[in-house]
Amino acid sequence: MRIHLKSADEIGLMREAGLVAAEILETVCEAAKPGISTWELDQIARRGIEKHKVKSAFLHYNPGGKPPYPGVLCTSRNEVIVHGIPRKNDVLVDGDIIGIDFGIYRAGFCADTARTVLVGNVSPEKRKLVEVCRQSLENAIALCVPGNRLGDLGHAVQSYVESNGFSVVRQFVGHGTGRAMHEDPQVPNFGKAGTEKRLKAGLVIAVEPMVNAGAPDVEELDDDWTAVTKDRSMSAHFEHTIAITEKGPWVLTRPTSTPGSP
Repeated sequence: MRIHLKSADEIGLMREAGLVAAEILETVCEAAKPGISTWELDQIARRGIEKHKVKSAFLHYNPGGKPPYPGVLCTSRNEVIVHGIPRKNDVLVDGDIIGIDFGIYRAGFCADTARTVLVGNVSPEKRKLVEVCRQSLENAIALCVPGNRLGDLGHAVQSYVESNGFSVVRQFVGHGTGRAMHEDPQVPNFGKAGTEKRLKAGLVIAVEPMVNAGAPDVEELDDDWTAVTKDRSMSAHFEHTIAITEKGPWVLTRPTSTPGSP
């Protein structure tokens, strides 16, 4: 495992990428209403990419010989955990939840971010799932300070999620990020406090809890991308790109964040 710590200048460039990613994701999330297709959401993101003259981190991505990914977004509705492919016949309806995952490269650096959106009138059970997932990410962000360990982050997510009656997906984890979308170290959303690598100033990580209403088990569909809950329970997903600084966490994909004030 080789971890690449970033200089202040590099983190500054990643912040600029993060602001662009956040702006485009916000526009997409605002459009996620009943009646719109996930393909149309992808088109909105493509227009944002073109406007800002940045590059998609997802389009044509093909790790491990997978088919090249066809979208600039991952659009994951209801029981889809991650990697849902945008499609013209995949139309949002009232009561859905949808995880929207988005990543770009700007000036050679990646920004990766995701949010789960409530579509119309959503049941209290789905609302709780989404809120618990969102808060579990905030709990992990608060611990993104030098000297803490990766296990502290995973424990913060897992303990909060499980105390609310949900489960944490283990098959997919967060990751370091920088000039490549996926860098070392891996950042699990589960684990034991006080274990794993120490966080150091200059480390930039993408923390992304994926939380299921039922069991944590995953099934991949025949398209070799779409990952769903094996028991078809609902799932939620949130993600931010975070720089570890001497002042504390800096959420690079959150416009209001400053170092030490997430």
